[in-house]
Amino acid sequence: MIFSIPNLLTPEELTEITTTLAEAEFVDGKLTAGWHAKLVKNNQQLKQGTTQVKKLKEKVVSALNRNALFQTAIHPKAIHSLLFSRYQVGMSYDRHVDNAFMGSSTIYRSDVSFTLFLQSSATYEGGELIIESADDEKAYKLDAGAAIVYPSTTLHRVEKVTKGTRLVVVGWVQSLIREASEREILFDLETARRSIFAREGKTSEFDLLSKSIANLLRKWGDI
Repeated sequence: MIFSIPNLLTPEELTEITTTLAEAEFVDGKLTAGWHAKLVKNNQQLKQGTTQVKKLKEKVVSALNRNALFQTAIHPKAIHSLLFSRYQVGMSYDRHVDNAFMGSSTIYRSDVSFTLFLQSSATYEGGELIIESADDEKAYKLDAGAAIVYPSTTLHRVEKVTKGTRLVVVGWVQSLIREASEREILFDLETARRSIFAREGKTSEFDLLSKSIANLLRKWGDI
């Protein structure tokens, strides 16, 4: 399941993050790429390991944790490995798939990927995120503060930036529900349950859906 989250960040959060990044040190993005991804990755990333970086990551994670759509659709166990990435003119990230496992002292699985856009799409040209499916591909270039969420299993790429600067946060999620198809079933059931409750209150149908959701979580949960 691929979906977007408009206005994930508040205007104040977005301003604070971009102001901080304007003065921050960026390094070669190949430093965090796998051996084959290094061949196609050409961008810059915020230097890791500082208190400043930790605070920026905490802001993004906090925004994801308070977002009802993200929580309902993804069932996050851990949001991890966030990278603040910058693409200047001529930079791109060609076709690749994200690593299945990430981290050093703690290893996480990457079930779901997200890209949070930090620059207005009107300020740069190119830089579209292209996500492939079995017989098609689709381009995403969202407004500042919006995020696109997609399965980590997909092949995807970032087109070359031809004007301006593309600034984003990318990150990954280990879900409590490992299988994407099962997450989608749970999301559909939860959407139906909430719709019934909003329209009719706590009915027998609501209770049956609640029972099914709880039991499927027990059956599919990966804790």
